[in-house]
Amino acid sequence: MSGIEENPWVSEKDRLRAHFTQLDHGPPPTPTSVSLGSPISPLDTHDGDGSSSGPQQHQDCPLTPPPYSGPSRTSQLDLLTPPDSHSQGRAQRSHQTHEHPGLPCLDYRLYSPPLFELSSDCTTIKSNAPYLSTTTQALTSLIRSQATVPPKPQVHVTGRRAHKLDFAIKLNLMPLLIPGDARQRMDYIRCVGAGEVAYRGGTRPGLQPDVGDHAGLEEWARRFVDDTSPVKSFVLERTVANLDTDWLEGQIRSLVASTAYKGVVTVTFPVTHRRVEVQNPDKVNKLFTGLTALFVGKSSYEVVKAVWPFATCSRAEAAEAGVVRRCAVQSEEQWWKEWAQPIRYAIATKRHGWVTNEDKLEAMMEGKGKGVSAVNWGPSEDW
Repeated sequence: MSGIEENPWVSEKDRLRAHFTQLDHGPPPTPTSVSLGSPISPLDTHDGDGSSSGPQQHQDCPLTPPPYSGPSRTSQLDLLTPPDSHSQGRAQRSHQTHEHPGLPCLDYRLYSPPLFELSSDCTTIKSNAPYLSTTTQALTSLIRSQATVPPKPQVHVTGRRAHKLDFAIKLNLMPLLIPGDARQRMDYIRCVGAGEVAYRGGTRPGLQPDVGDHAGLEEWARRFVDDTSPVKSFVLERTVANLDTDWLEGQIRSLVASTAYKGVVTVTFPVTHRRVEVQNPDKVNKLFTGLTALFVGKSSYEVVKAVWPFATCSRAEAAEAGVVRRCAVQSEEQWWKEWAQPIRYAIATKRHGWVTNEDKLEAMMEGKGKGVSAVNWGPSEDW
């Protein structure tokens, strides 16, 4: 799985579209409604194509997660908190946040918490800490805190002629999920609902047990803790919704084609830091646990997702339904206008590595990449 999903379980994008369409035609939810409202507001700065490019609070209908979800962080409760307690809450949280100039405002310590190990491909952190598989409150607290940081979606572009790798560039798309104003964030937690196929505590995905649409994270965590299976795991998956990777891939391929490059071009969108897994401790050692899981099976709970929407709907859906598409930070078109020139320059110079903000600064301040001659390079010696 890449982590960039348009259909996590029962089409996440359809749920988002239906929810925001309902908001546009109905009264905003209240604190006593079924859904727990988020103070996040829609983004109203639009491009010519109808997408939005920057955060601007909408006064008519607050942007809220779909009704099957809940807030992933304390700040989402600010609008439900009396005004006189806001300053006190912000003061308390200021001691917990660590700002890094030039980077999205996140608690980066959550990507490498104590007693967790990061997989070699940087997609999963895993822990066998006993307290996490025996205490419901500890597990729910961990999942909620881990849901407050996004996965890291990327773009990888390579060009190869026979056995020769001409260029291999990477770009980080994570900043497109995190607006500068935390109140504009769109992320939320959701649990699997009725009729959705998922690992619900067995060795195979299925529809049972059905704990009801109103069962939340606490109920699933309790079931995991009470499970007496010899090997069991509980997973939080971070996903990206409504990022139009097909459109971005088309733009990248068109750019490379304009250089008359003769090699094979590959464009992928891998996502790292997308899974958090808790497993009960090894009764003997890892080998014994692996053999037990192989012959007996592992009781898996993959029922919770932290959804990080790039926008409220896809570009195609916005055009088809005639609705306003609100982006968390900026549209795909805006991103491409800013990065096309640095990408072209990196390809022309046979870059092997990241294309970063420094490349974008050099393109804007020094004109690097502007008027770059055609690449071509001809066939490689072993073509």
